[in-house]
Amino acid sequence: MSVKLIRIVAAVIRDPQGHVLMVRKRGAEVLQQPGGKRDEGDRDDLHTLARELHEELGCIMQREGARWLGRFSAPAANEPGHVVEADVYEVQAEGPFQPQAEIEELRWIDPAQPGDLPIARLSREQILPLLG
Repeated sequence: MSVKLIRIVAAVIRDPQGHVLMVRKRGAEVLQQPGGKRDEGDRDDLHTLARELHEELGCIMQREGARWLGRFSAPAANEPGHVVEADVYEVQAEGPFQPQAEIEELRWIDPAQPGDLPIARLSREQILPLLG
């Protein structure tokens, strides 16, 4: 059985205290970085990310100052038998941040002390350790 790859672009957005925005999709049990898959008309990763953040959270992403943190992969949190590969960018965004589209919940968490919150492996094992 071959593993299926899901390619996404994900955002690290911080508040003034350094907390990181995490989201939970409707029907999912774990928190993860906001972002999503590239659409056919998307010009580049940052275009995808700006579109996804606006659709899912209603916020406006600033392209200026965006910083690529790397490409990371882990078993997909919501699709058994799949691996997610994410290009992750630290970006600035202007709120308000409101769950919409398929997002059911958002939380600001301390990346150094996420506690026992249910967090996707990609975020918990690879992204949050870079930020704490």
